[in-house]
Amino acid sequence: MGILCLALAAIPMVAQKPVAGTPAPAAKSPAKSPSASSSGSPGSASAASNSKVNLDTSETLFSFAAALSACGLGQAGSQEPEATDPLRAKIRAELQQTIEASEGARPDASKPDPSLADTSQPLAEFTNSMCQFYHDHQTGDSGRDYAQYVSLALFTEGPPTFKAKMREAELPPDAVYVSGFLPLVAEFYQKARLHSLWLKHRNDYNALVEHYTDPVGKMVFNTDIYLKLALSGYLGREFIVYLEPMGALGQANARNYGDNYYVVLTPSGDARQVEQIRHTYLHYVLDPMAMKHNSAIQKLAPLLEVVKTAPMDESFKGDITLLLTESLIRAIEIRTRKAPGDEQKAAVLASMQEGYILTEYFSDALVGFEKDPAGLQSVYGEMVLAIDGSKEARHAASIQFAAQASPELVVGKRRQPSLQPTLRLAEQKLSSGDISGAQKLAQQALDEKKEDTGYALFILARASTMSKDMDGARSYFERTLEVSKEQKLIAWSHIYLGRIYDLQEDRDSAVEQYKAALNAGDPSPEVKNAAEKGLKQAYEPPKAAQPQ
Repeated sequence: MGILCLALAAIPMVAQKPVAGTPAPAAKSPAKSPSASSSGSPGSASAASNSKVNLDTSETLFSFAAALSACGLGQAGSQEPEATDPLRAKIRAELQQTIEASEGARPDASKPDPSLADTSQPLAEFTNSMCQFYHDHQTGDSGRDYAQYVSLALFTEGPPTFKAKMREAELPPDAVYVSGFLPLVAEFYQKARLHSLWLKHRNDYNALVEHYTDPVGKMVFNTDIYLKLALSGYLGREFIVYLEPMGALGQANARNYGDNYYVVLTPSGDARQVEQIRHTYLHYVLDPMAMKHNSAIQKLAPLLEVVKTAPMDESFKGDITLLLTESLIRAIEIRTRKAPGDEQKAAVLASMQEGYILTEYFSDALVGFEKDPAGLQSVYGEMVLAIDGSKEARHAASIQFAAQASPELVVGKRRQPSLQPTLRLAEQKLSSGDISGAQKLAQQALDEKKEDTGYALFILARASTMSKDMDGARSYFERTLEVSKEQKLIAWSHIYLGRIYDLQEDRDSAVEQYKAALNAGDPSPEVKNAAEKGLKQAYEPPKAAQPQ
């Protein structure tokens, strides 16, 4: 099945991709999904190479969302929310009927298939066990509850085995916390006959893609016109929007892994969902510009002192690049809404009060940009260099921060301590599985003493764990703790050390490390969950997948 082109020739940058089996990662990072006929093998990227945004669906995400919906994801008590999509309600009803029909029944286990999970337990009984895992791993934040499974699904090979594409140490932290869900979703997939359900509603999913193609295409076109960008795609990078109606209603989960960006959207008919896609698209466009001008941006790092008490996510308080980019994105969003002047000023102030203290600067700068024929890519460097750090710090000091901020949409591996070019490249190589390349670059940064010593040691430590060099890993993690002042690095170094001690059957030392992680000062749920999990039971590496 080929890619369906947009009917509007004036908007050539959105492609509809065929219904996919999984967002199958290539080189250990999420990438294009296989075609419908590929049964899990990577599909050809050539057909979509000229498109900036691909709209797609995924059997992997469907399976995760169906399993979670059987446990009550997105429901208020036992009732569906008022805005529930009819397709979502229909699939849930069919799935529930299958579960209820299995009560008291025992499947025929006379012909066991060693490649699949145990099928001796009735579906209804198994569903209760699976849902116990879901309830045990709820974070208290409904948004994060679904988001952590989205992260895991994006690094999963898909049905029928649902194997993780990498070792646990390489998964995103929130995915690690729920990685035990993989064998459960694999068994549920078989017992509930999810593949048949997926095929039954495949045309319905294709219709969703058709429905979103025009508004997303127009959004990309209008954004590119405003920023004066080329209408062609970006070679070697991709932006995929997955549509999954069975997920948490109305949620858009955006992820950035390496150079690639993903949005997993639960359609709700709300026009603001296209704005959520645009927010991630702006990151897709602007993040590389920020990396190119990283040296100039780092000179503004003293501004981080001003935002320590702001209510925005902690990652923005420790990385001037993230703070600057988010401020620019919010300014672009405000300027392109074409609202009256007073409303724009109020929106700028609200953004500043959340902690994005360069929003006003960029909003003013965009007034001149709109009159200039030059594109943003050409003037971005000048715009950054024109920022008067002292002036902006004085202005920000006069702002009374709000009590809370709206959550940031895009999460992923870009949210790291601010890195210089060598360590950024080392991190990318480690994420793609090039352990020796990552080690070489991290060691180079360590020897030259021009970049973050703590992060260089942290990369070397993780590379050692991936190489199964536990002694080397322990040494590097301990050295990270000696020199780093970054709370996230300190917390995760303690967690990794705890796991190493658990593997060496030194439980007392492991417990001390998990406790130290909780006291490291990092407030992220991922750290809290990983440390508390380590305190409850000794770490065990993921079991090897069964042969297919």
